[in-house]
Amino acid sequence: MSKSCLPIAILALLVLGGATTNHFLKAAKKEEKADVTIEIKGTDTMMYDKTTFEVKSGQKVKLVFKNIGKLPKAAMGHNVVILKKGVNVAAFCSEAIKFAAKDYFPESKKGDVIATTKLLGPGESDTIIFTAPAPGTYDYVCTFPGHFALMKGKMTVK
Repeated sequence: MSKSCLPIAILALLVLGGATTNHFLKAAKKEEKADVTIEIKGTDTMMYDKTTFEVKSGQKVKLVFKNIGKLPKAAMGHNVVILKKGVNVAAFCSEAIKFAAKDYFPESKKGDVIATTKLLGPGESDTIIFTAPAPGTYDYVCTFPGHFALMKGKMTVK
C-alpha cells in the first residue's frame, strides 16, 4: 500500500469499527497519573460492590473496574458508564439495549457520558482516567440489558 493511501485506510478502519467506543471516551491513558483511585467490582448478582464514591471537582480520577463474576460475558457482562448530570438513566439504558454489537453503548448518546469502561466478561478488568466534572451528583450504571435496575450508583463531586 502506498504511503498516500495509508491515512485513508486508517480512517476507513476507524469508521468501520476499528476503534471502540471506550477509546474515544477515555479522557487519558491508563499510565497517566491520577489524583485519586476508585475501585469498583461487578458480580453475577448484578450488583456493584460500591454504590457511592466521592471525588473533588477537577481531580484526575482513575477508575478500576473488575468483573469478579463467573458467568459468561454474553449472559452477564458488566460495565460502568458515568452519566452527565440530568441524563435520564432509564432512557439512556433503554437506548443502549439496541447496541449489542457496540457493547451496549449508544454512540448517539456519547455526549451524555463523562466516562465509560469496556463491557467486561468474568475475571476481566478495565481502567479509565477522567477529570471529575463540576460539583454535583452523577449516576453511574451498567448498560447490559436489564442490569441498570440493580447495577447503579452515585458519584458525588465536591
